[in-house]
Amino acid sequence: MKAKFEKPIQIEDGDSFKVVLSKYGALALDKQENLSELIGEKIGDLDIEKGVISFDDMELPVQILGFFSQELNQWSWAWDNESVGFDDSLIQSACKMKSIGDEFDIPEFNSAVISADFNACHTLAMATIAVLNLDGYYAVSEEGLDIFVAIESDLVKENNSVQKFRDTFATFQKNFKVYPKIAFEGYTKLKGYGFKGHDDFSVAKIGESRIIVGFTERGNVTHIQMLLEED
Repeated sequence: MKAKFEKPIQIEDGDSFKVVLSKYGALALDKQENLSELIGEKIGDLDIEKGVISFDDMELPVQILGFFSQELNQWSWAWDNESVGFDDSLIQSACKMKSIGDEFDIPEFNSAVISADFNACHTLAMATIAVLNLDGYYAVSEEGLDIFVAIESDLVKENNSVQKFRDTFATFQKNFKVYPKIAFEGYTKLKGYGFKGHDDFSVAKIGESRIIVGFTERGNVTHIQMLLEED
């Protein structure tokens, strides 16, 4: 049973984009891995009029999140779409992120255009799918633009193995500029697992298994230990 005083993971006043990505990004990477299991190496074909992306004969519904201009090196949110004229049903997720940006004063979410490289665009999409609990995202390249779409489909199945949890967290904290201690707590709680935090280590309880992560005083990871439930 979770302690009554345990704080849920949510966006709070004063959170920067880095903090939001730290809280939600590992879950987003988890979701992307699930999507990759479904689509494999297939290339997506986007049909904006139908609101779907196709991988061979498999169609998945999408929301348009935004665009990356390779020439201008900038991200444009889909909610700023007067010149394009998307149907409102296609940009609901992008609009929700703008509302979050307005409420918590996060410019990465409520600025129509952001100077960003391709990797930064991925972090914006990652934050979106995890905050809104969607199933993944995909970037479609078309004529100098990369169109980022969010996917929500029951065809994307979860893999909740202890090993995946460990490996996903290890990859996320290593490859993204985040706060690892916040990231571990966020990932653990968002997955619905038990969490116990200490000054220099934290524990995720997954069934009878445990993932133990050690941290320096500055919150960087020193080690990750996995204790598996015995058969």
